[in-house]
Amino acid sequence: MKSKRKTTIKDIANVLKITPSAVSRALNDNPRISDKTKEAVKKVALELEYQPNQLASALRSGKSNLVGVIVPKTNSYFFSTVVESIENELNKEGYNVIITQSNESYKKECRNIQTLLQTQVDGIIASLANETVDFSHYEKIKSKGIPLILYDRGENDIGVDYIGIDDYESSHLVVEHLVEQGCKRIAHLAGLSQARIYKNRIRGYVDALEKHNLPLDTDLIKESNLTLEDGRKKTKELLRLPNRPDAIYAAGDYAALGALQILQENNIKVPEEIALVGFSNEPFTSLIKPTITTISQHNKKIGKLVAKQFLKRVNDKNWKPVLTKTILKAELIIRDSSKKI
Repeated sequence: MKSKRKTTIKDIANVLKITPSAVSRALNDNPRISDKTKEAVKKVALELEYQPNQLASALRSGKSNLVGVIVPKTNSYFFSTVVESIENELNKEGYNVIITQSNESYKKECRNIQTLLQTQVDGIIASLANETVDFSHYEKIKSKGIPLILYDRGENDIGVDYIGIDDYESSHLVVEHLVEQGCKRIAHLAGLSQARIYKNRIRGYVDALEKHNLPLDTDLIKESNLTLEDGRKKTKELLRLPNRPDAIYAAGDYAALGALQILQENNIKVPEEIALVGFSNEPFTSLIKPTITTISQHNKKIGKLVAKQFLKRVNDKNWKPVLTKTILKAELIIRDSSKKI
């Protein structure tokens, strides 16, 4: 089937017997064009299903009213809620959001940024992929003077605005709670330590053990991408240890769910034999049995703060990229999976 040719300004001009420049001015509400002509142009444009070329318009005006948002994965409640909050705030100010997914891939993240830059977005809001250790593609955004805001996963070396929770303190909250429940051998299903947030969660976990005079056993730290399957695999490894843990702290709720599945498949009572804590407060954590103790990351608040920071930057003609951090205090939501006492 042959695709329909796109309607152009010239087509509208031919119908109305006026010049293309007059059509362009009418569509842009130029005061030199009469209201009668504007109405006629808009009517014909609607009838012919005319769609303006956003890219050409952005190149002419230097403003597209588009903001690119990069998420590592779209199946995460945390990221979807953050994006929804960002979009709600930016829509109020006349901006539309283009959402891209890196799927934790460095190469895909680079392609996403290249596409967004070619689309002439007015700014980019991003959370880094797990694979990302080279930040040159983010330097390209900065060199063009385009506002760049990082959320949840960011790196100090990029030197821009960052908004997220206190990952180090989050681990302290978890370990403190598990110690209060009588746990003495706490395992950590960690994210990849090359990412700053997971490095901070590991550091917080290690320091919290030391604070409570608990020995550090590196066999109890298992790094992964924190998928459900990773949670299952790493928990099997923990159960094969001669001295298995009496608690598991997963740095992601899907890994915690995978851990719970393995524990239940092996008839291990949760939390009586092994307590369990996740991270992110995914909706399923409050629906399954036992309900999973987890960390709330204040998703909506992060999205709102990110949007407001972008608006502040894009409206400041003298803005230059510098490192700023807005760190929110995490909240531990205690549920059945960790309540031994």
